[in-house]
Amino acid sequence: MGLTVNNVINVMESMAPSRLAEDWDNIGLQVGKGEWPVERVWVALDPTVEVMEAACRDNADLVITHHPLIFQPLTAIDFESPTGHVIRLSALNKTAVFTAHTNLDSAQNGLNDILAHRLELTNISALVSRDNPADKINRSVDNSAKILTGLGRIGELSQPITLGELASKIKPQFPAAVVRIVGAPHEPIKKVALCTGSGNSLIGPFLDSDADVYLSGDLSYHNGRLAESMGRFLIDIGHFASEYPIINDLAKRLRKVLGKANPGLTVVPCSLEQDPFVVI
Repeated sequence: MGLTVNNVINVMESMAPSRLAEDWDNIGLQVGKGEWPVERVWVALDPTVEVMEAACRDNADLVITHHPLIFQPLTAIDFESPTGHVIRLSALNKTAVFTAHTNLDSAQNGLNDILAHRLELTNISALVSRDNPADKINRSVDNSAKILTGLGRIGELSQPITLGELASKIKPQFPAAVVRIVGAPHEPIKKVALCTGSGNSLIGPFLDSDADVYLSGDLSYHNGRLAESMGRFLIDIGHFASEYPIINDLAKRLRKVLGKANPGLTVVPCSLEQDPFVVI
């Protein structure tokens, strides 16, 4: 028997366990059947109509997205609506849709670790840890062991640089049209906290930490004022820019794990998506 949707889901579960998802989240198989065969996988950030139409034209059997297709409970499935249209395409083309969202944010080697590694941070740990049995085992052996699962990350730069230098270093690494900062560009930075996506909910843990700066997206005006009043610094690179790197990374990991036993498998990182916000 060849590769199925369930087989790929099992691999995704090993990479981003569902127990790491936030209670409010909706992850997992959004549309389709676990028994459907899989030879071609697409990886995308959002399950938009454009992405799904392109994946179906490309004969994809499974689309893995970071953001859920179905987030709020559906009261109707209207094929004229974006969500209904995607569901219809999935059913007609037997193209399943699967989501790994906050579990992939929190997982080791997930979105937050990708961002931390791009910044070349060291001594990395979770900004808000999850109750992970593996972490308990590690801590029973070594009390200094870092907790590597949970929302956000905190780590150290190899050497101090200024806030302005850090912002300038970040900008070329991400498809961000603009980088916003709170704080004077000459301020020294040694320790960095970060959260991919929208990081407003972790502003408290950042302010409670000893990090100098918090890097995220969608940071609000009032949190900017709060950080400013406490002499702390923010860098906002936008929601899309902070998360988009997962597309290529996850596609490579799936090829590596599944490719040897399934030589006919193709994993395609979606290249269609762009930030919906354009700076003019």
